[in-house]
Amino acid sequence: MSSTMGMRDASPKRAGPGHRLSDLVRRRPETITFILLVAICIGVALANPAFLQPSTLIDIGRASVVIGLFALGTLVVLAAGGIDVSFTAIAAFTMYSMTLVAQKYLPGLPIAAVLVMATLGGALLGLINGLLVHHLRVPSLIVTIGTQYLFRGFLLAFIGTVWIMSLPPQMGAFGRLALLRFEAASGATITLPAYFLALPIAALVTWWILNRTLMGRAIFAMGGNADIAARLGYSLRTVHLFVFGYAGALAGLAGIIHVCANRQANPFDLVGTEITVIAAVVLGGARITGGTGTVLGTVLGVLLIVVLNNVLVLVGIPSTWQRLVIGIFILLAAAFFVTRQKRNLPSPSET
Repeated sequence: MSSTMGMRDASPKRAGPGHRLSDLVRRRPETITFILLVAICIGVALANPAFLQPSTLIDIGRASVVIGLFALGTLVVLAAGGIDVSFTAIAAFTMYSMTLVAQKYLPGLPIAAVLVMATLGGALLGLINGLLVHHLRVPSLIVTIGTQYLFRGFLLAFIGTVWIMSLPPQMGAFGRLALLRFEAASGATITLPAYFLALPIAALVTWWILNRTLMGRAIFAMGGNADIAARLGYSLRTVHLFVFGYAGALAGLAGIIHVCANRQANPFDLVGTEITVIAAVVLGGARITGGTGTVLGTVLGVLLIVVLNNVLVLVGIPSTWQRLVIGIFILLAAAFFVTRQKRNLPSPSET
């Protein structure tokens, strides 16, 4: 009897393709996002081959830069167990302020200095978030809702509300700088802007921080259980300052890239994109409760959202309906994702 039971336990009772896929999803949650992204791309390409034209793919890459930078910062905060909704206000504050500085006070400032100063300005505002979250001991969502209104209110009350339609020459030139340029069959010139490089560079830096540094281990440890992380010797204050400062830095960089790409500075821009960004990160496999998340999954989540937006434009859905369609898709995808995760959790007998 015991030998029979031993043989039964040792046999690969769930070694089929379904079990292997379930095991892969449990270990790599972003697999679901990848499957969804590929399925949508294949379906749209079969219905409309124009989707695979270089111009469409480059449009997707261009549209992914700002939301991708936001999402990478959000990933780091989520992995540490927090939520930040102030990054659009930080981006608006830094992009508008830096444009005014470069236009009125430092007209000869090199674009590299503009980018660095915007990044540092965003990091400074992010550090304010980190200090408040750590010392007030209240949920980061509450703190960042407050600082979102604080940063945006200060911008509109003391810095400006007028659109800047004529950018400083160096910012306009940076927005037009081409990384890749070629002529399509239709005769149109297709350009991949140089600022696109900011996204893969930021993704590599974020991956290195999360996977190859002590800070990365501290971030995931605090996201898993802050009390245990503190007992293990990790400084929660340092982690709070780092994650919110890093998210703010990426938001500042995203803001100035947004201005250069659109060739105008509007202090009211980027409002309302916070939920889309957080949804992209969660769809990429990060748990809203912290302790998990990957850079690859986040990038896939961003691409999924951007491709959906592009597909809705291609099929001619009015802009008034696009948010509704995307919202329904996010809800369905998130429900499927969470259900799949729960189904693949080990049972008590397996632990």
